[in-house]
Amino acid sequence: MNKEFKPLFTPWKIGNVEIKNRIVVCPMGGTSLFGWMEHHHFDKDAANFFLNLAKNDAGLIIPGIAPLRNLMGGAWLYKSKRSFKKLKKYMEEIHKTGAKLFIQLTAGFGRAFSIPTAFVPMLKNRFLNALIKPILNVSYICASPSKLPSRWAEGAMCRPLKKSEIQKMIDAFAKTAKLCKEAGVDGVEVHAVHEGYLLDQFTTSYTNHRTDEYGGSFENRFRFPVAVVKAIKEACGNDFPVSLRYSVVSKTKDFCSGAMPGEKFKEIGRDMKESEKAVKYLQDAGYDMLNCDNGTYDAWYWAHPPAYMPDNCNLADVEHIKKFVDIPVVCAGKMVPSVGAKAVLDGKIDAVGFARQFLVDWEWVKKLENGNLDDIQPCIHCHNGCFPLSHYKGIANGASVYDSKHMSRCALNPMTMQNGKFDLKPAKKIKKVAVIGGGIGGMETARISALRGHEVTIYEKSDKLGGVFIPASAPEFKEADKKLINWYRKQIKSLPITVKLKTEVLDLSKIEADEIIIATGSKENTLKVTGADKCISAIDYLSGKTVGEKVAIIGGGLSGCEIAYDLFLKGKKPIIVESQNDLMVSKSLCLANSSYLRDFFKMKKVPVFLESSVIEIGKNFIKIKDKNGEIKKVLVDDVITAIGYKPNPIAKPSKHIHIVGDALKVGNLRIVVWRAWEVEQKI
Repeated sequence: MNKEFKPLFTPWKIGNVEIKNRIVVCPMGGTSLFGWMEHHHFDKDAANFFLNLAKNDAGLIIPGIAPLRNLMGGAWLYKSKRSFKKLKKYMEEIHKTGAKLFIQLTAGFGRAFSIPTAFVPMLKNRFLNALIKPILNVSYICASPSKLPSRWAEGAMCRPLKKSEIQKMIDAFAKTAKLCKEAGVDGVEVHAVHEGYLLDQFTTSYTNHRTDEYGGSFENRFRFPVAVVKAIKEACGNDFPVSLRYSVVSKTKDFCSGAMPGEKFKEIGRDMKESEKAVKYLQDAGYDMLNCDNGTYDAWYWAHPPAYMPDNCNLADVEHIKKFVDIPVVCAGKMVPSVGAKAVLDGKIDAVGFARQFLVDWEWVKKLENGNLDDIQPCIHCHNGCFPLSHYKGIANGASVYDSKHMSRCALNPMTMQNGKFDLKPAKKIKKVAVIGGGIGGMETARISALRGHEVTIYEKSDKLGGVFIPASAPEFKEADKKLINWYRKQIKSLPITVKLKTEVLDLSKIEADEIIIATGSKENTLKVTGADKCISAIDYLSGKTVGEKVAIIGGGLSGCEIAYDLFLKGKKPIIVESQNDLMVSKSLCLANSSYLRDFFKMKKVPVFLESSVIEIGKNFIKIKDKNGEIKKVLVDDVITAIGYKPNPIAKPSKHIHIVGDALKVGNLRIVVWRAWEVEQKI
């Protein structure tokens, strides 16, 4: 083991419970041991996932939020006695590994509930909600401390919770925690004075306008989470550990408006001064640990950092808040293991929280211990599989109901939380497999084929593996993407795979193979306006082509916005022209990612022309036409097009010819990787 990681592999205690190391599996929505949106049950998929992590040396495991009441049907969790009976047997298996496990219980979401667009009418209309109430009580799920605007559904208001409803939740926390204790669970975590969820909404003045004993003063706003821990301790005893998921600072400027790292702003949520008081107050109430980060759903990128957020983005605030308590403090949020280890060594935090990294590589802790750092498949913070909850103008949550129900899958590891849909099984018949194209789709197909026992050859026309992902990973904020390419190259090199670089295949009849995989990617769409020949393609720019100071980007999807962000970081002056009514209109792009870029452009006053099109490109200018037909001439030095791609296969599919990646359908890495597995499992 590298010396710098040793502090992570020392024991510590939460109350009387000893944890074997300082690595905490932080809770992720969709990984509840009792199911997520469906009826309560013991979820075997989540159970197998966490048991696997326990066997690979995770120290403390905290599965995703378990709602006190079913989202579908509204039954109370504590009444699902069969689930707890199965949990008890499961805890025996967990404890054999030496790991400890806490169950995270949630009061709910309030205005933060990522309501699917199809359910918005039920939130806006009491009659419609009454009709669907036996199945899904949207009004109750979104109920908040006060009458508040939904974070997701534009123009929809969430009703205030009744005091009787609050008391039932407090009672349910205690009853459910007691059943957890009886099942052998090592502790519970209360969800959450964190991320702008329901309990957090009670504690912050911008979301709590109540005039009863649950609103107004500091003590009243914190009454709900204090009552919860007291009820749990009364039911389970003072020795039963209760952790609190806690956001140190809200980082929130307004409803639906977060603060950028380093930005000077007026906090409307919980500021550091109040947090210093709050953590001591919560400790004295009975909480035994603080599981910390920052942010709210209005500043969602702090709790779910995309690639644009700095590494260890919450560490400084968490280190500061530890000075005000005597209980253990955990920090999460793009934590780098070496940095986390140093913070533990220095006594600035007690343990380090990781989440999405466990989805992509179940064995990464073991690899860290054994010094096999290059074999750790990196999380690239895309949220395409684990949290594909999108939001843009006119759409509440663009993700399908299925995706909303099945979160915490992984774009890069299809085996995670997929109920055995993608299993790595030996091939029944060994075949010669030719993969045409060495991008991510080609490399993933080749890798899985080789692991299953096939004889694999990759044909790549360039001098290196990586394909279009090489320029895509060029910006400085794409370090994880660069690591992913290197990881793939190392895996390909370590497997019995023949790689033929500088080999372009145009005639498949010359390829000796039983199965041929076409992974030739896509080609960029071209702009058809006067002066389009003056444009620079997105790929050319990302490949290093120089541009002037003021640059127009035609296309405000994710690629265009990331290019604009990259340009700004380089000191350029980007402007964005987009035909849609919002930037990054995509059903698969997480709001945590898109809202960062939208907030950044707003803060930096980057010109954005929505519902507009470029009708002419001249020397040092473009002409933009808006939705009203008005034309504006804008001076620019260069124009970059980011208007999408189209598949570029070199052959049509047949019985023994298969197409993967962008060559079949242009999409994100989740589409590319999962398609590779789907194809490979059939050969």
